[in-house]
Amino acid sequence: MEIQPRPYRHPHVSRLVDRLQAEYVEIYGSPDNSPTDPGQFSPPRGSFAVGYVDGEPVAMGGWRLREDGRAELKRMYVTDEHRGQGHSRTVLAWLEGSAAEAGASAMVLETNQRHPAAIGLYRSCGYTETPAFGHYADDPLTVCLGRPLPPRRVRPAGPPSPPAGR
Repeated sequence: MEIQPRPYRHPHVSRLVDRLQAEYVEIYGSPDNSPTDPGQFSPPRGSFAVGYVDGEPVAMGGWRLREDGRAELKRMYVTDEHRGQGHSRTVLAWLEGSAAEAGASAMVLETNQRHPAAIGLYRSCGYTETPAFGHYADDPLTVCLGRPLPPRRVRPAGPPSPPAGR
């Protein structure tokens, strides 16, 4: 799978978000109505990505920086016909790397007890319980998870040093 950063208003993102919202209607009885400003997913305070297989958009996810310095994961989704192939893990790793490079201290997310596959994915990737936050914090079925991100790597200034021993 090839991952490409995309603006939240990109047509491939819109198509995948529509499919995700339809899935939310099936699972929860209504679409996700948490406030989502497309500008929150723009660098340097956010990012959004689409995963492609043979040029077809099949996976997506994004993060937005919270005021507490943590990145919030949003809109993780893989189309039904491409599940079980590791695409969620690939997108998640890309997003974690992007957020870490932007200086986020941790990645956090909200999901729901009605989404056991999502909970299983995040737990298997090292996510643990975190205090409730966000739009659905008061919903007793909400599950909030998070994990620390590695510190941003500081790149040395100037030209690279010559190899040792030469």
